[in-house]
Amino acid sequence: QVQLVESGGGLVQAGGSLRLSCAASGRTFSSYVMAWFRRAPGQEREFVAHISWNGDNTHYADSVKGRFTISRDNAKKTVYLQMNSLKPEDTAVYYCAALGRWTALASDVRYWGQGTQVTVSS
Repeated sequence: QVQLVESGGGLVQAGGSLRLSCAASGRTFSSYVMAWFRRAPGQEREFVAHISWNGDNTHYADSVKGRFTISRDNAKKTVYLQMNSLKPEDTAVYYCAALGRWTALASDVRYWGQGTQVTVSS
C-alpha cells in the first residue's frame, strides 16, 4: 500500500514560483514512475509531468515545458514539482500519482494523492 500526501500549494502572483512536494509512505516508492496531474476548475484532470523510477527520464506536457521541473528523492520517498514563471492558466488542484508504467494516462495511475490547490493571480 502506498499513500501520497501533497504540500506546498498556495496563492502566488503571475510570474512567481512554487515548489510542490509529495511525501510517500510504503517501501515500494522507488519502483514506481511518479507523476503530477492537475485539474483546473470545470475541466478534466490533465497530465503535467512524470519521472522514471531512478530520475533519469522525465517528460512534460507542452503547456509547462521549460517552466516546470519534476524531480524525486527516493531516499526521502518524495517527489517534487518546481513551478516557475507561473501563469493564471496554471491555477488548478495538483495531484501526485504513482504510475504502473511509463504513461501520461490517468487510467494507469496506481495511487493518487489528495491534491493541493495552486492559485495564480493575474
